[in-house]
Amino acid sequence: MKPNNKPNGTKLVVLGGLGEIGKNMYCVVHEDDIVIIDAGVAFPEDELMGIDYVIPDYSFLKENEDKIRALLITHGHEDHIGGIPFLLNQVKIPAIYAPKHAKELIAVKLEDRNIRYDNLFTFTENEKLIFGSIEASFFLITHSVPDSHGICIRTKDGTIVTTGDFKFDLTPIGPMPDLYRIAKIGDNGVDLLLSDSTNALNSGFSTSESVVDNALGEMFSKYTNNRIIIATFASNIYRVKHIFETCYKYNRKICIFGRSMVNNMNISINNGYIDHKELLVTPEEANNLKPGEVTLLCTGSQGEPLAALSRIADGTHKQIHLRPDDIAIFSSSAIPGNALSISRTINKLCLKGVKVFTNNYVSDLHTSGHGNEEELKLMIRLLKPKYLMPFHGEYRMLKRHAEIGMKCGIPEENTFIMKNGGSLLLWNHMIRKDENVTAGDVYVDGSRIGEVGSAVIKDRKIMSSDGILVVIVNVEMKERKLLIKPNITTRGFVQINENEELLKKIENEATKIIQNDLNDKKATFAIMKSNIITNLSSYINNLTGRRPIILPIISDIKREKND
Repeated sequence: MKPNNKPNGTKLVVLGGLGEIGKNMYCVVHEDDIVIIDAGVAFPEDELMGIDYVIPDYSFLKENEDKIRALLITHGHEDHIGGIPFLLNQVKIPAIYAPKHAKELIAVKLEDRNIRYDNLFTFTENEKLIFGSIEASFFLITHSVPDSHGICIRTKDGTIVTTGDFKFDLTPIGPMPDLYRIAKIGDNGVDLLLSDSTNALNSGFSTSESVVDNALGEMFSKYTNNRIIIATFASNIYRVKHIFETCYKYNRKICIFGRSMVNNMNISINNGYIDHKELLVTPEEANNLKPGEVTLLCTGSQGEPLAALSRIADGTHKQIHLRPDDIAIFSSSAIPGNALSISRTINKLCLKGVKVFTNNYVSDLHTSGHGNEEELKLMIRLLKPKYLMPFHGEYRMLKRHAEIGMKCGIPEENTFIMKNGGSLLLWNHMIRKDENVTAGDVYVDGSRIGEVGSAVIKDRKIMSSDGILVVIVNVEMKERKLLIKPNITTRGFVQINENEELLKKIENEATKIIQNDLNDKKATFAIMKSNIITNLSSYINNLTGRRPIILPIISDIKREKND
């Protein structure tokens, strides 16, 4: 291999997407050229209170901004395109190339955020793009969103292929994966394969989308006199396409709820992915139709509190109210961490007499857009890579995918289970690990990017569990006097009216702490605040076992003396 101190070769730099589901972002670096692949977000888990999105740290791109030639997008899911508005606000990206459907979604996303960007282009599987010393070509794969592609990157050092998110569905609703082109790329030689690991833990082949279509069709044929409510992922265009076709078959109108669902439908209808636009009706029209003449298609399959289905289940939706003979179908699977919120929504629906159906071993109401173990094997066999780097998955998924690669003849030393910030160096068709770059999570809180760090999140967690206690102090610093006992007020700690004795003890302890500092003529405001926080926190913890956030407010009241 090339010595470490030589900068030549082609580097693959990972900024996001390893050890996690989401915020996919990978960079190919050769000489003075950088091509970025995908720019996604991750959605925050429950402990990230108040955080809207998690994005990669873009420091590496900022430091090498003059080398960036383009951003290439594999498909239009949020974990691959959601970070684009934040990226464009921080880094100059000369051009973005995306499949047609993804391009339309990106354009809407940028328009919503008032970002003008004129260099957004479409690519197809028949194109080849050259960016300085880097060549990119594309191949069609099957996923749950239209126009999904894998990308083949070539430099003089070798070939890198990323599958994007994929499955091998031989009876898909949309187009077949381009098996011929994939095999041809494999015949030409692939040095490094980056392959989707999301379902690496699942054995066999994934269920075909056509099987789900049959299950949904049976529901429509059985419940011809009931209003049907379907919750699914707004981005699962092929599922929605089948719902439209089934409603057309059974003479049902469709009413759509949820902003993301509306945006995806508009793009899909305008670009010909979905037919039968005439089926769409307004909520007012839907309410005037007989139950068997309408289907409600909405977001909220994950029990999101503000999603359409959750508001319908709560009875807070302004336009739609549940009927006891409604049929609710969850055409989705639970994303890890969402099971409890989904159960709450289902229970609310059941309490109102709604009959609820979910995906299970009896009814195939959902299938993943990601391939299971046998499909991962098939991709490896078709592309025949020398090296494998599993991507898009938690550590256990990456590890299992590496083991699958070994079963397919890839030597263990040629598999790389990487972390975000890691990089690989390809030189003369040989690969080794290279130095790490800055990578990590950046939190987006409203319009603030990166301003909320781990310390703020920690404080939010404490406030959510132990509350906040405010100590208001009035002193006369010149005379070093406490003018009145401190005022203690709390939020989320205890109920004031029911804990007067406890609050009195805290007030007395705060008085002692402040008085001690006032007796020390060297004690400044900063020292007094620090001592209140430290000493009062220990005192309250001993009394209650809790540690609320303590906020001291000290005012210096200057009293004028009479002559």
